[in-house]
Amino acid sequence: MPQPHSQPSAAGGTALPVAIVGAGPYGLAVGAHLRAAGVAVRQFGRTMSYWREQMPRDMLLRSSLKASSISDPNRALRIEHYAAESRRPVGRPIELSRFVEYGEWFQRTTAPDLDERHVARVERDGEGFTLTLEDGEQVSAGRVVVAAGLFPFARRPAIFDSLAPTSISHASEHADLSVFAGRRVAVIGSGQSALESAALLNEHGAQVEVLARAGDVYWLGWNPNGDVRARLRWPKPPTDVGGRATGWIASTPSGFRLIPSARAKEIVQFRCLRPAGAGWLRPRLTEVKLSLGRGVLAAERSGEQVELTLDDGTTRTVDHVFLGTGYEVDVRRYPFLAPQLSGELELSAGAPVLRPGLESSVHGLHFVGASATSSFGPIMRFVVGTWYAAPAVTRRVLGQRQPLLSQSY
Repeated sequence: MPQPHSQPSAAGGTALPVAIVGAGPYGLAVGAHLRAAGVAVRQFGRTMSYWREQMPRDMLLRSSLKASSISDPNRALRIEHYAAESRRPVGRPIELSRFVEYGEWFQRTTAPDLDERHVARVERDGEGFTLTLEDGEQVSAGRVVVAAGLFPFARRPAIFDSLAPTSISHASEHADLSVFAGRRVAVIGSGQSALESAALLNEHGAQVEVLARAGDVYWLGWNPNGDVRARLRWPKPPTDVGGRATGWIASTPSGFRLIPSARAKEIVQFRCLRPAGAGWLRPRLTEVKLSLGRGVLAAERSGEQVELTLDDGTTRTVDHVFLGTGYEVDVRRYPFLAPQLSGELELSAGAPVLRPGLESSVHGLHFVGASATSSFGPIMRFVVGTWYAAPAVTRRVLGQRQPLLSQSY
């Protein structure tokens, strides 16, 4: 593929293209905004590959329709526009397959020059970067935007380390759950990933039990006795992330990054990203045993099976342990970041400490999506966060001032 022409930089002269690593919602959004601003872009990766290859095909999105559009500068490529053009309505909840199709439509419209090769290595090269592709070709870039998603960050509790890979897996490893038909499966966790996986496993013929330390499941959108007057006083934020108070704080990422770290951590972990399940899942779990308030103390192989010892003294013998235990961001796990480059990053518990424009301590290296959560708040874990991240990166590349308030979602 030919190199794009260099574009004028904000400071005058010429600049190398901006390289984007990844073609999921965040990579596509950043690319759309940069291209619209006249910036030369080289973008790498297969469109929506994580969503297509590492999530169950019959999954439904937890996010609402209004919070599931990928950002574009003209607001002309929302998921509703795709549904109208394709003449096929999008369900509520949104089917994963339809969302993947939407992402592919967005890519064809905004990034027809997408290079589907993987990036094998990103290294510093003077004031810029060199990207080595999977076939050995090298590409120079003035800036790099890492939009590679969650793929290396699956959380695997150490208690399960002794189990063979055939006996345990993470929710991010399966597109087809029918392979578990007729097997006894213990699902670990109480969040959306664990609960929806449990429902799907049951529907595919597995014998399922959910084991979770939490004493109860926190159901989203399931509060039939809620105070109507309170809901009127505190409307939900446009991002659809978090509660009626903290959600509004989280919906302004530029302001969120100014909050003291202890308070910011509380908002992220306990207010907006706490394990929770969508209310519409409840009827699909009536046949699934939910053992709540139970922690796993030990996990050992027993022939071809696994024996789990719980903290109430009981045991479970299962064929497979299915981890719905979420993710822990540590960008040093990205295999394409050269060790010397990742060693230069200022990190906080594995997450990059980001400046305006989602730029890291390494000049010209940006992180968008989940990697930006600790700096810019919980909406970076959701598609709706593209409406902040893409314009912010573009303004940084162009040398423009970052406003405190983000554009409307």
